[in-house]
Amino acid sequence: MSKTIKFFLSVFAIAAILLIIFISTGANIYTDWLWFKELNFEKTFTIMFLSNFILRLVVGAFFTTLIYLNLHFTKKPIISHIKIRSDNRVENLFGEERNQIFEWLNKKRLNLIYLISSLIFGFLFSSVSSESWKMVLKFLNKTDFNNVDPIFNNNISFYVFSLPFYKFLREMGMVVVVISLILVGAVYIILTGIHSVSEISSKLSSRAKKHISVLIFVFLLFKAWDYRLKMYNILFSPTGVVFGAGYTDVNANLLGYRILFFTVIFVALAVLYSLFRNNYKPLVWGIGAWVILSIVFTGVYPAFIQQYRVEPNEINLEEEYIENNIQMTLNAYKLNDVKTKDFELSEDELSYEELMEYETVVNNIRLWDHRPLQDTYNQLQALRQYYTFEDIDIDRYQLGDDYTQVMLGARELDQNSLAQQAQTWVNKTLKYTHGLGVTMSPTGKVRDNGQPEFLIQDIPPKSNNQNINLDNSSIYYGEKTNNYVIVNTNETEFHYPMGSENVFTEYEGTGGVGLPNLFRKSLFALRFNTMKILLSDDINDQSQIMYERNIHQRVRKAAPFLKYDSDPYIVNAEGRLFWIYDAYTTTSSYPYSQPYNNRDNYVRNSIKVVVDAYNGTLDYYIVDESDPIAETYSKIFDDLFKSFDQMPDSIKKHIRYPQDLFKIQSQIYSNYHMEDPVVYYNREDVWSIPQENYQGSTIPVEPYYIMNQLPGEEEAEFILMTPFTPSNRNNMIAWMAARNDGENYGELFAYRFPKDQLVYGPSQIESRIDQESEISQLLTLWSQQGSNVIRGNLLVIPVNNSVLYVEPIFLQADSGGIPELRRVILSYKNKIIMRENLEEALKAMFEEGAGLAVPEEDVKELQEETGVAVEDTGLDAEGQTDQQRQDQQVDDESDLDLMSASSQELINEATSLYKQAEEALQNGDFATYGETINQLGEVLNQLSGTGE
Repeated sequence: MSKTIKFFLSVFAIAAILLIIFISTGANIYTDWLWFKELNFEKTFTIMFLSNFILRLVVGAFFTTLIYLNLHFTKKPIISHIKIRSDNRVENLFGEERNQIFEWLNKKRLNLIYLISSLIFGFLFSSVSSESWKMVLKFLNKTDFNNVDPIFNNNISFYVFSLPFYKFLREMGMVVVVISLILVGAVYIILTGIHSVSEISSKLSSRAKKHISVLIFVFLLFKAWDYRLKMYNILFSPTGVVFGAGYTDVNANLLGYRILFFTVIFVALAVLYSLFRNNYKPLVWGIGAWVILSIVFTGVYPAFIQQYRVEPNEINLEEEYIENNIQMTLNAYKLNDVKTKDFELSEDELSYEELMEYETVVNNIRLWDHRPLQDTYNQLQALRQYYTFEDIDIDRYQLGDDYTQVMLGARELDQNSLAQQAQTWVNKTLKYTHGLGVTMSPTGKVRDNGQPEFLIQDIPPKSNNQNINLDNSSIYYGEKTNNYVIVNTNETEFHYPMGSENVFTEYEGTGGVGLPNLFRKSLFALRFNTMKILLSDDINDQSQIMYERNIHQRVRKAAPFLKYDSDPYIVNAEGRLFWIYDAYTTTSSYPYSQPYNNRDNYVRNSIKVVVDAYNGTLDYYIVDESDPIAETYSKIFDDLFKSFDQMPDSIKKHIRYPQDLFKIQSQIYSNYHMEDPVVYYNREDVWSIPQENYQGSTIPVEPYYIMNQLPGEEEAEFILMTPFTPSNRNNMIAWMAARNDGENYGELFAYRFPKDQLVYGPSQIESRIDQESEISQLLTLWSQQGSNVIRGNLLVIPVNNSVLYVEPIFLQADSGGIPELRRVILSYKNKIIMRENLEEALKAMFEEGAGLAVPEEDVKELQEETGVAVEDTGLDAEGQTDQQRQDQQVDDESDLDLMSASSQELINEATSLYKQAEEALQNGDFATYGETINQLGEVLNQLSGTGE
């Protein structure tokens, strides 16, 4: 085979590969555009695609041009050497290999090599900017924050929008200069035959020296700019007593960056001076000064200031910077408007009549835990193996006169659960296309058999409440809709099973992209890598292909610049199903603000996304127009975002404060409720998220939704709350709530309990339940008869200046039976009881007066069922064990003796701690002083208890 034929075959193969890549990439881009067009987001797609493409093109052209210009500047010396090489008298200057290269090189070939090399580098480095288009667009459309930083007095928008862009420009500039230096340096070294550093000065031509000097000069200018930008980095310093600039940063590091900035400018000018004056002394002195000053001002001097100036006087010197951190953190997490109130505990016993004045609160106490309830739904309401409930959501509905908290789950179609022989392309793409309806139950209702009382149930979905209707309950877009489907085909769609028969349907919505011609079908066949779309006779001109149906992927594809909540929830509004997805704007560039995930230090739930479960439409509503980042995005993508006023009222009734955001805010607030810098520095009042017991494991209490009537309010409302305990203590000290309803949406409250009264925390209640012998032995007996005992969420319910604790008990057969709610544990003050349902527990606690923790008949009935005798349980007729009676007798006899001894020990300990605190205060050791005072307070509380 001739060389010509081989050449043409190679060219053809390369061209074919490039054509396939081009067609495949083009098919993906075009079908993406069709997907955005279906949602009426063509402008958003165009902006994202073109901004990314143009930025990469600009960066690639920038790199290509500058690298080529620098290489082009070396071309003349090389051509001159090639001409000199033809003179035999100088041929011995070059080795044999260089001679062969010079024989092959000419001006045209050298220019082509330089051009190709520059294009390769430009292409490679253009990919560095693939995610930078967002940053550039935000810079061009930035919005001012109504706040400035306390050190430089710049608007916060400078740090969020401008500074990242400047750092990007500086980074790109330094990279291209360094690459150019490496390339031209290599060319000059090869060209002149330099073998050691000592030969550089003598062998480099004047032209080469000038070229390299100019590049070094430009690099030094970028380095000076780097020092200038680093001055702002002190606002994000993680090394001080708090996040952000501290005393050392402002008085040492900032000074160092300023000195180094001017030093590098001097060195850059010295480079030019040495080039034109041939005098290298200023350059040598400048480089020496730069090295020494870098060591001093980036290491030695800041360390000296920190150790010998700051640490001996830390609280005094750092106080203003701690104040900056506190205020900026509260602003960044929107905690500066938290309304702090005292929750006054009533000393009187709460009566049943007083409690029932809060009927809406009591009727909606959440007995069902979403984890066992998901199993219950899947076993009772999935009804077929291919249906599943992926998640259980919590919401509230107005059912006539009753404001009711409910739990509900979407019945989605899981194609992977079809019978193995039924998992064909036709079934998964044309026939089994959608899920059907929701199952809904009130949170506070339980049937006699321990199962939920359904408001919506069965297939087809049936409403048991006249205030709930379902006109269209098909779910084409959900959390399990992972595959593409094609609707309106010649193959009828499966709708739902009806006895031994199946009901079929035809899609009547607007979702999906049309397949009117062979061209469209070919593109989607390429996208999904299947010829079946082209060959199927069932697909006609009216067919629509639905893809990117999973709502997690769908919202992120339409708006990849937002961050999203972990728990979208389904809503029944006017007889149709919608998903509500919370979206966040975040940044890691908010000065002084404490990061919550080692990166981001600003978060807003400014956007609610509503996804139509039938049509797949996406509506992005801006619910917080005070968020500058959200406003900036709305400037960029004006076809994507809508105002909150445009959200239908039927959807507005169901928006809720997101748990993910509240969890972040509560974690931040556990430290930053201490707004006094001295108190914060001494960590005198740090709060923690309490722990609870779930299935034998200790886990943090998750924020939970409840129906509650806040102190001072006239009506019950849907709130999200979390309790707090003191750091390293288990008693409850406060609770925090976020309001969800109407105009009050987003308001945050923090209620503090009196410091002189003990309020049990969740873990203490869990321990008291474990220590209540009647309850613990009953749970043990259930476990021994083949049931798995599941202790649900322990809920803290503040009501009428009192605190109730409610924990549901579920039983599930070890073989995987249906979890059933069999008991409810109720705690109030020092009393704990367990009854079959909440109503009985409330009556036993407040109406009858708390008697036995467990009714005697419950113990006897269970003993009869299990065959365990009364004496074997250790319980007497009054529900007490022998050991309990003995312990009680010993306690009664020894109480007086212990009281006098323990009181004297506590008095001695208090005296000693008081002296230690005085010494620490005189020495200016505020940390030790605060810690000692806390210990003294605990001793005094114990002393007060012994005297009661």
